[in-house]
Amino acid sequence: MNTTQLFNQPTITFKRTVLMSMMAMSLGGISLSTQAQTSTQSNQQEIEQLRQEVQALRALVEQQQRQTAVVTAHVAATPAPASKPVMKIASGAEFNLYGNVRADASYQVEGTSRDLPYNHINAVALEGNNENSDRLRSTLSATRLGMDFKAPVGAGDKALSGKVEVDFLGGASFDNLRIRHAYISYANWLIGQTWSNFAVPDYIPETVDALVYAGGSIKRTPQVRHTSTFSPATNLVLAVEDPKDGSIKQRLPALTARLNHKFADNLTVSARAMGHEKRINEDEEMAWGVGLGTKYEVVPGTTLKADYYHVKGDSSFVSFANTGVVAAGGNLYQSEFDSITVGITQQFNDKLRGTLGYGYMNFDQDNGYLTAVNTSTVNKDLWQAWANVFYSPTKPLSFGLEYIYGEREAYGPALNTDGDVISGRTGEDNRINAVAIYNF
Repeated sequence: MNTTQLFNQPTITFKRTVLMSMMAMSLGGISLSTQAQTSTQSNQQEIEQLRQEVQALRALVEQQQRQTAVVTAHVAATPAPASKPVMKIASGAEFNLYGNVRADASYQVEGTSRDLPYNHINAVALEGNNENSDRLRSTLSATRLGMDFKAPVGAGDKALSGKVEVDFLGGASFDNLRIRHAYISYANWLIGQTWSNFAVPDYIPETVDALVYAGGSIKRTPQVRHTSTFSPATNLVLAVEDPKDGSIKQRLPALTARLNHKFADNLTVSARAMGHEKRINEDEEMAWGVGLGTKYEVVPGTTLKADYYHVKGDSSFVSFANTGVVAAGGNLYQSEFDSITVGITQQFNDKLRGTLGYGYMNFDQDNGYLTAVNTSTVNKDLWQAWANVFYSPTKPLSFGLEYIYGEREAYGPALNTDGDVISGRTGEDNRINAVAIYNF
């Protein structure tokens, strides 16, 4: 080995080392670059796969939407099933029949000679004048048949509907067919015959007697009625009515108004007013009246009802009133009275209930009016008290039993043809009533 070789040996080694290092770095860079390229490719593949999956999901959602739209359209085109009416005619009107078979009986301890077992407190015999006692009466004349109908006009509360209801209490003998209700109702209007807007029966305590008692009213009139609803709790009902007052010459209808308000779930109040021209020959007077009724559920199962009237010049709306207006000496004279009924009903259970009630009427003394009429037929006071129970062993069947006592006081005694007094001024009504009703 020479000197040159000696000095060149480390140089060769150094060069070799540098070269090897550079090769290693180059290989490392290549490796990193390869890894980066591989990672980028992998990410691109994953992105592409996700894109394909999103497109597949979008297509699936669109398919589901199309299927849902088809199903919805099918459901919308299919009408909902409806309950079948009892009868349906070609025009689309639906009819439902209802009614009852009612048997009434009454045992008259003291009272009127009337053949029917119903109230007649305003004309019971005065003491000592053809009084009747210990008499049994019965009838089925209060049996009812009715039909509700609905026409395919309007919808909901504004649909066209109506009612026809009859019983057999018509005619002089109270055994002929008569119309109770016959009307049509559309939107807020009612046209036909039904309960008077002034003399409503909603606030009369329950009775076995089909004609109620002193102070009450069950008047039905032909009318045109409109109802304005101010809120779910308040409405105003206005009506023009034919009172069917045979004592006058009818020229104009009666005007009536009724404001109903529900203060709470257990308290309802009704305020009413009436005005009516009374015309005899060519003379006329204005009859008027106001009324106030309430229904209050004291506790569940215990209900209090009360109804009050003040009326002048009319006897057609409130039952058992004196003749509203009479003519004498070229003048018209009017009767005026106050009346009230009050009662409480207790529901003992789902089959048994009972009512205690009281009714009173007081007539003002008008000398001109009393001079023009027979004072023995004109009443000063009427009152009745009653107690009843109703038993319903099954839903359609009810039995009722009631005791009723009342008195009538006339302004004058009954006189014979010579003008001699033949009776007192008072008469009494003392009865036991019973009823059996099957509703269908």
